[in-house]
Amino acid sequence: KTVYGANVIVFEGILAFANKELLKLLDMKVFVDTDSDIRLVRRLQRDIMERGRDVAGVIKQYNKFVKPAFEQYIEPTVQVADIVVPRGGENFVALDLIVQHVHSQLEKVSWGAALASAHQGQPLPKTLSVLESTPQVRGMHTIIRNKDTTRDEFIFYSKRLMRLLIEHALSFLPLKSVTVETPQGTMYEGKRFHRQRITGVSILRAGETMEQALTAVCKDIRLGKILIQTNLDTGEPELHYLRLPKEISEDYVILMDSTVSTGAAAMMAVRVLLDHDVQEDRIFLLSLLMAEMGVHSVAYAFPRVHIITTAVDKRVNEEFHIIPGIGNFGDRYFGTD
Repeated sequence: KTVYGANVIVFEGILAFANKELLKLLDMKVFVDTDSDIRLVRRLQRDIMERGRDVAGVIKQYNKFVKPAFEQYIEPTVQVADIVVPRGGENFVALDLIVQHVHSQLEKVSWGAALASAHQGQPLPKTLSVLESTPQVRGMHTIIRNKDTTRDEFIFYSKRLMRLLIEHALSFLPLKSVTVETPQGTMYEGKRFHRQRITGVSILRAGETMEQALTAVCKDIRLGKILIQTNLDTGEPELHYLRLPKEISEDYVILMDSTVSTGAAAMMAVRVLLDHDVQEDRIFLLSLLMAEMGVHSVAYAFPRVHIITTAVDKRVNEEFHIIPGIGNFGDRYFGTD
């Protein structure tokens, strides 16, 4: 099973250090040591009480198999451990030191601080396409960005922008030249989408608002949903729900989210699609509004993903909200603010 959004993954087992390739992936290797007499007492207690064995049989098995196996295969792995913890789970001092070290390492690799500065001064990536800022588009942005706009107007003009965004995105799909005959009996040189299937995937909940515009433009399109939420304690994205159509690997996937600020949720969603064998260059990330920080983050992590939006704002504040931005799109759209 693939794990998404986990800050710490604990891999545990008596042969945890046996695989050299796995050792390279471990940031901390802990060997929990217990006195041999205590190990024997625990085995006696378990095998007699839970397995109905007698004392002589347990000791015979211990001396013939268990102890030699430990000395040959388990005990030597202590040499690769970074920390050796005597007395196991009762050693609270050692446990506190391990927890403190994990916290300090998480702070060093936190994506927030890294993303906030990585894109500074960099030109926008070539994989980004921004809808032309015509007077109509600019006017709709003025309305939905206005904090005094009513919910009805916010929804109406957001839907108009979504429709324009979807139409713009479809122009990047591969087309082939075709010739058709008109009712007047003349020939017309046109374009037609290749027979590959298109699937829409929304990042809940705000991305779901774009599904209506997509289904209005693409007939019989299949839809999937991904729920990614930010952990309030760590600030990291976590995957909570996933429903994708079957046999999605050969599809062109339109990934939808209303806004992209840091890009953390979008990157996790792209990673989920890649893990379901969707080709990176067949993923189109669509959003009404993006921050430069999010654009750079997604493009750096996935340089072949197409990024399409109606506008890009320059700043993200300390709370990772887009500035000047649009507010909380989901709250304003669903009336939950």
